Amino acid sequence: MGHQHFNGLKTAALLGGIFGLLLLVGGVIAGGRFIWAFALFGLAMTAYGYWNSDKIAIRAMHARPVSEAEQPAMYRIVRELSTRAQQPMPRLYVSPTMAPNAFATGRNPRNAAVCATEGILAILDERELRGVLGHELMHVYNRDILTSSVAAAIGGVITSVAQIGLFFGGGFGGSDEDRPNPIAMLLIALAAPLAAVVIQMAISRTREYDADEDGANLTSDPLALASALRKLESGTRQLPLPPDRELVNSSHLFIANPFRGDGFSKLFSTHPPMAERIARLESMAGYRR
Repeated sequence: MGHQHFNGLKTAALLGGIFGLLLLVGGVIAGGRFIWAFALFGLAMTAYGYWNSDKIAIRAMHARPVSEAEQPAMYRIVRELSTRAQQPMPRLYVSPTMAPNAFATGRNPRNAAVCATEGILAILDERELRGVLGHELMHVYNRDILTSSVAAAIGGVITSVAQIGLFFGGGFGGSDEDRPNPIAMLLIALAAPLAAVVIQMAISRTREYDADEDGANLTSDPLALASALRKLESGTRQLPLPPDRELVNSSHLFIANPFRGDGFSKLFSTHPPMAERIARLESMAGYRR
């Protein structure tokens, strides 16, 4: 399933940018002495987040595993699409919330989980649900969980390191000569976390476009996903999730932004505008208004 755009290259460049930002912060704060310690710390946090990504997201949504008797449509759709993609069947979960949404997680296809909320199961018909589940499966097959884990973990390390450096008043140099310029230190402490967030958002948005396109190719029905996204745009606006910390950290996993996206907060949304996503899907189907 080839991409008709360069999102893979964009993602690689963005990941390089966030890792470079980590090294820059470490270099400024530590005077270059412990720069690789920061890099190793970032890798360790990435590994932890990646290995536990399924547990974290499922726990945050209070989701429970469901049997085929409970959710025959979910099982039928996911089994069909998994077979078509020649991938193993993931575990299926349902979250007891009426906020309409869905997400996939897990470090690889053999350890994947797909979760739908009770709200999304209530508002989508089976064709639309198939479009959503195709999107979520492609997140797993494209290894997007690894990508988002890397970005989130390193972004968190950047923020923590910048705050520690500011707390210690200018880094960890052994003498005054080794310490960074206090103005540079202040700028890094304030700007680096913001830059990390912006890069994470860019990575997440890029991955959403890919999952839309590849999911539509998997289902051979881009208009089904477009129709589902219209309902989700309205549904998530009316019933947003509460801004719990674990949910905020997992927001990039959802097919639609689970929180209110009004005003200034739209600039830091983990998802592209719904209108743009729908327009791309309609273009794939050759749809003209």
